[in-house]
Amino acid sequence: MGVLAKKKQRKDAEIPTSSMADIAFLLLIFFLVTTTIDVDTGIGMTLPPDLDQEQEPPPVRERNLLKILINAQGQVLLEDLPSSVAQIRSEVLTHVQNNGVDPRYSESPNKAVVSIKTDRETPYNLYIQTMDEVWMAYFEIWDTEARSMGFADYTDYRAQLEDVAENEIREKWPAQVSLAEPDPGSSD
Repeated sequence: MGVLAKKKQRKDAEIPTSSMADIAFLLLIFFLVTTTIDVDTGIGMTLPPDLDQEQEPPPVRERNLLKILINAQGQVLLEDLPSSVAQIRSEVLTHVQNNGVDPRYSESPNKAVVSIKTDRETPYNLYIQTMDEVWMAYFEIWDTEARSMGFADYTDYRAQLEDVAENEIREKWPAQVSLAEPDPGSSD
């Protein structure tokens, strides 16, 4: 009987786990290195260079300036009158293509400036919609001009341009969009 008792006292076999932490750490590093993280790129815009402190901004006659204001509550004001985002494109088209006919709008396409001013609390999607409407107005003008020159549209015209060629349409109808410094908003 003494022999059987000795056999039962034998320890069970254990799985070695000392290197388990090292393996988990290596897997963690592997997944961190191979995972891609989406990064918002924002809006790609080319900003003008800073003016010298003593240099005054170029003068713009009030007639040539189309003012668009978007306040913190998301209200759109065109020339200080309540409006909607849907009306911006037609107002920009009228302003840029006026050629001095209506005294409320610009004297010529070269002098027409569209000024967009926001509040720091302006909803971001409303700002984007406003910018889209302004640029769509310019693309509509450029498409019309390209068609009058015998092209399918402005994109087709651009494809026909050589890298060194001047863009006649952009020279005739320059896009002059001014992004005014946002109001600081309320500091409650």
